[in-house]
Amino acid sequence: MKTIGLLGGMSWESSIEYERLINEGVRAVRGGTASADLIVRSYDFATIEAFQEAGDWETAGELLATDARRLQDVGADLILLCTNTMHVVAPAIEAAITVPFLHLADATADAVLAAGVDTVALLGTRYTMEQDFYRGRLTDRGLTVVVPDEPDLTTVHDVIYEELVRGVVDARSKQRYLDVIDRLLARGVGGVIAGCTEIELLVTADDLTVPYFPTARLHADAAVRAALDLG
Repeated sequence: MKTIGLLGGMSWESSIEYERLINEGVRAVRGGTASADLIVRSYDFATIEAFQEAGDWETAGELLATDARRLQDVGADLILLCTNTMHVVAPAIEAAITVPFLHLADATADAVLAAGVDTVALLGTRYTMEQDFYRGRLTDRGLTVVVPDEPDLTTVHDVIYEELVRGVVDARSKQRYLDVIDRLLARGVGGVIAGCTEIELLVTADDLTVPYFPTARLHADAAVRAALDLG
């Protein structure tokens, strides 16, 4: 089994899900008491959030790249970044390491294409929905990506930062998300990407009538396949 290095704590609500999903995935394949071989670097999310708000992606990238190299140096055979938004600095991380970096958007695109969906809604932080670092990776694979109009875009972003990363899961906010999704479905999307890993705490596949792509689970599944050489 390969050792997986996790850059997490963005937020820890999400990172715990990553660890759970990866460990459950390994146990499902190996059976018995098997679990994943993990090395975790978990951050104070308040520090990361401050970089995001300031638009200081360069400093954030330097921090994550340095720690990715440290994970590699202490034995990680592959690296995962346990957040959608901070994939804006993925190029800095990839440049700092020689082991594989499993890009979350690639795992997501694979799943969307495998489901036969070509037009997909993307929900996430404002950074993920508005910037090209994530959307571009999907469109490069031939997907049409639709994001909410205002004020829905701000609603989706604010619920993440004001509630989900703080461990608050509110039924009223869930309904607001489902209303946003209904308006996206009316625009012709054939599936929905939970492009912020905390969204999976609020909305599940059972809530929707179209394919749902929970990025943390998809990323974790890709990590299990890579760690166990499952192809």
